[in-house]
Formats: sequence, C-alpha cells, structure tokens
Amino acid sequence: MIERTLVLVKPDGVYRALIGRIISRFEDAGLKLAAIKMVVADTELVCSHYAPDEAWLRFSGAKTKEAYLKQGKIVEESDIEIGHKTRNKLLRSLTGNPVVAMVIEGNDAVFVVRKIAGGTEPRTAEPSSIRGSMSSDSYALSDAADRAVRNLVHASGTVQEAEREISVWFRKGEIVDYKRGDHDTLY
Repeated sequence: MIERTLVLVKPDGVYRALIGRIISRFEDAGLKLAAIKMVVADTELVCSHYAPDEAWLRFSGAKTKEAYLKQGKIVEESDIEIGHKTRNKLLRSLTGNPVVAMVIEGNDAVFVVRKIAGGTEPRTAEPSSIRGSMSSDSYALSDAADRAVRNLVHASGTVQEAEREISVWFRKGEIVDYKRGDHDTLY
C-alpha cells in the first residue's frame, strides 16, 4: 500500500549536517521525497505538531516509564504526567530551532520509515538504523540535562498520525506527485 508519512530532521540532525545522509537512507530503501522544507519552528507550529492528545500523552508516558523501570528508577507519576513532561521537552527542543520537514512516500512508508529511523533511544536502537548508527544519546543523559533525547529524526507512528502531522507542516500544493526513474522496478 502506497502511503505518505512525515519525517522531521530535528535540530540535532540539522546542526550536525546529517540532512543529506538521512534523506539518502530513505531514498536508498526505494522511498521518495514528495516534499521538503527547512523552517525555524515557532511555538504555534510545534504545539500543533505535538498536540496534547490524551492517547499520545498516555503512550509516550508509558514508554518513558518502562524505560525508567528498566533503569531501576522508582516512578510515582502517572503515564499522562510523564507524557506532559516529555511533550514539554520536545516543545523546547524544536521551538526556535531549524527543522527539516519532509513528506516521504512509498510502499508501507510509515512502517518502513520507522524501521529505518530505529528505536526512540539511540543508545538501544538497532545499529543499522539512523538513530543507532548516527547518535548515542540516552534517556539517562537527556534526563540528567532536562532535555529531549537527541535522536535526530521524528517519524509519524501511524497512517492517521502521518496525515495529521503532514497537514500541520505542509499545504497540499507543497506536496509533489512524480514518478521516480526506478518506479516500475520498485512497484
């Protein structure tokens, strides 16, 4: 199934000049770039992207709590409370900094992009993934510095999330339909 998904090269990826290498990883997998732009993300844009959706807050908080428990930390806060803290760190990390927003298209694009991006924590991400091969940040280090994990990219988690996020970052006229030269071989 041909899908579109949103990928953000976060400020840590921009500042480290990894944009081209990150795009290449997706293109090498047969995915195509349907839209791209660099923006300095303002508060309104970032708050729209990380909307305070209860399901997302709960999911994010549960994932963070699980990581804390693996580290042996005692966690008394609820998943939603932890989710709000995670959201606030993400808002601080993206607001006022350069971000490269992309729409990536291809077969099962949401799943494939997330597989290529790797697990959220670079320290434990698959070594062949973007996060596992280009970063070594960890939850422990980011928590000690009271900041978001520097994991280079954001990738939409579901088709529905991708549709919503794409509409936050792009207008319809900014997304281009075209056929890659190897389209017939890939599809």
